[in-house]
Amino acid sequence: MSAPAMGTSKTAHTDSSHKKKKGPGTLAIAYLVIYNVVMTAGWLVIAVGLVRAYLARGSYHGLYYSIEKPLKFFQTGALLEILHCAVGIVPSSVVLTGFQVMSRVFLTWAVTHSVREVQSEDSVLLFVVAWTVTEIIRYSFYTFSLLNHLPYLIKWASFLNIHRYTFFIVLYPMGVAGELLTIYAALPYVQKTGLYSITLPNKYNFSFDYHSFLILVMVSYIPLFPQLYFHMMRQRKKVLGHMEEYSKVE
Repeated sequence: MSAPAMGTSKTAHTDSSHKKKKGPGTLAIAYLVIYNVVMTAGWLVIAVGLVRAYLARGSYHGLYYSIEKPLKFFQTGALLEILHCAVGIVPSSVVLTGFQVMSRVFLTWAVTHSVREVQSEDSVLLFVVAWTVTEIIRYSFYTFSLLNHLPYLIKWASFLNIHRYTFFIVLYPMGVAGELLTIYAALPYVQKTGLYSITLPNKYNFSFDYHSFLILVMVSYIPLFPQLYFHMMRQRKKVLGHMEEYSKVE
């Protein structure tokens, strides 16, 4: 997903450098740079596709179809981030990263792809736009952070980090709203078709109701969304505080 966070100040960085764990090796850093550059480019392709489709049609309805393939490809590509955490080249939580990535992959494939009737819903565009802006900033920040030995890139990384922890205030609720509305719109079609449901009797003596499962997914947002949102708010406060300290030292 990313490289270790940049130091908050030159003095603090020098005093505590011997206490920090050894970061990823040269090959790992090179791989992560390539990965993040590709992902940044991919989400930029999605952004450009949305804008071009909107200008051509003069309407935001049905824009999903113009970016369906790259969205599926690059959102699925985020699964590698779980592997990055698992093998230790990125110091992020495997559980938290896995949850965040899998929830998006689930919505991309198990809801939006599988229930074609919802693809024209405005709610799909809502989460696609939120994801796109978020990921362009996030992957760009990770790329510049990995190349932080270049002074002008440090400034760009700092700039992107500030905006990353500012735009989420609007983008995160916007994305969650789009996700919930899309799942809700899919419920009638899932119930009508019995999509992914398993009924009794069968030789495994097992049943599964995908409609009920989607409802449970929606309900799970109630306890999870506030926790993740306020976690990001705390991170924002910490990051902005570190940026202020860094500016004072310079």
